[in-house]
Amino acid sequence: MDRVSTGFERLDEVLDGGFIKGRSYLLVGEAGTGKTIFSLYWLRDGANNKEKCLFISLAERKEDLEANIGGFGWDLQGIEILDLSPTFTPQEVTEYRVFPASEVEAEVFWGSIHEKLNKFKPQRLVIDSASFLRLLATEEYQFRRRILGLLHFLSQIECTSILTFEPTELLQETSLSLAVDGLLRFRRELSRNKVIDIRSVEIQKFRGSSYKGGLHSMKITSSGFEFFPHFIERQAEEKEVAERWPSGLPQLDELLGGGLEFGTTTLISGPSGCGKTTLGVQYLTQAAGFGRRSVLYTFEESPYSIIYRTKSLGIPLDPVLKDGRFKIVQVNPLEFSPDEFHLLVKKEIEQEERTAVMIDSIKGYEVAMVEYGTLASYLQNLVHYLNRMNCTALCINELETLAGEVKITERGISHLFDNALFIRYAEIEGKIVKVIGCIKKRLGDYQSDLREFRITKEGLRVGEKLKGWEGILSGTPRSIRSPEN
Repeated sequence: MDRVSTGFERLDEVLDGGFIKGRSYLLVGEAGTGKTIFSLYWLRDGANNKEKCLFISLAERKEDLEANIGGFGWDLQGIEILDLSPTFTPQEVTEYRVFPASEVEAEVFWGSIHEKLNKFKPQRLVIDSASFLRLLATEEYQFRRRILGLLHFLSQIECTSILTFEPTELLQETSLSLAVDGLLRFRRELSRNKVIDIRSVEIQKFRGSSYKGGLHSMKITSSGFEFFPHFIERQAEEKEVAERWPSGLPQLDELLGGGLEFGTTTLISGPSGCGKTTLGVQYLTQAAGFGRRSVLYTFEESPYSIIYRTKSLGIPLDPVLKDGRFKIVQVNPLEFSPDEFHLLVKKEIEQEERTAVMIDSIKGYEVAMVEYGTLASYLQNLVHYLNRMNCTALCINELETLAGEVKITERGISHLFDNALFIRYAEIEGKIVKVIGCIKKRLGDYQSDLREFRITKEGLRVGEKLKGWEGILSGTPRSIRSPEN
């Protein structure tokens, strides 16, 4: 079955290769969703391939179309334009008429369309907007008969076509959605918190082929469209037994039964300022020593701040940043959809050959997710992908409480991870200390000890097991030492 590209590689992936040649498709969306811009880009793609392309405009004049696409750096070269947009004089406006009397006659109007089609024989056709064809009909039966005849003719000449339509009109004319071979719906809506503009495309019908269901996010940029497909990542069939991933801190590796393992996902939880990010960077620099290329996605802190702080602690970032083994990417969560971020991670892993990923932090990542769906579902999808690629992952999770109630996460996501480390504050003998421990490690044994965790000018330090105290995780430990000790 021959395919016709949409002009966008990622949308072609959603359609399992693009439109089917010689079929007709309905592009539905409210005003401002990008139907006209998308349709013109699709025709430009065909014209660049030396195909005969025809655009029938029922809404905008040719001059307006040229002006509108000029902002994207495009032109209409190679596209045949049939301008049937409304024309009127000031006198006709006062009479509240949209079309002049000469154009209201359906026979004349449809005749001009068929004449152009017979003469030009396009390979790609866009009718924008087919909603106007329905308004021209004096009765519903007349419109249905004419539109079915048009679709049959286009199929005979093997013309692939797009008809744009308004959703409110489609509710009144369901026969059109039954007659076409496919239906794509463009959406544009405010996020639930009215913070960002969310655009998406959904394939609601695609006769003769499989396709990727769900809502796929998209953007209209200064150069046109960008699509970010939503793929459900399959789980890894089984996990390879990986080599040890030491932290470079002997007491921490002892606590973890020799260290973490490459290819696992690890959650590091703790309150603000306890050293979670610094510990994560410590692990990534150690991974570089094993030839592993890593990337850190920071949602809150600037790369400069991370580099400056770790350098002051004696963690050598300059060499691994310079040779590309370590990379820091700053992410504004309000600028990325979940699927766009997922694609960003895939690009680093599959094209840049990164084998270790760190997300700092889950709270920032959640800001990007919450406007689209639940954190757990998107994070699970990402973790499934990382596991399947045998990629090592660190996720930093900030807890709201400094001490007291013991929680590894406040978001119900700890089940997604192979390992879970925590850092807590406690008050011992009038001093605030940091305590580190492990409560989960799937691929091996670990010690249940609590150890002091310190950030010094010489780097991170993990002490011996804290003895003689109980209730440390409550934040206010009690001494259990005997008087003579």
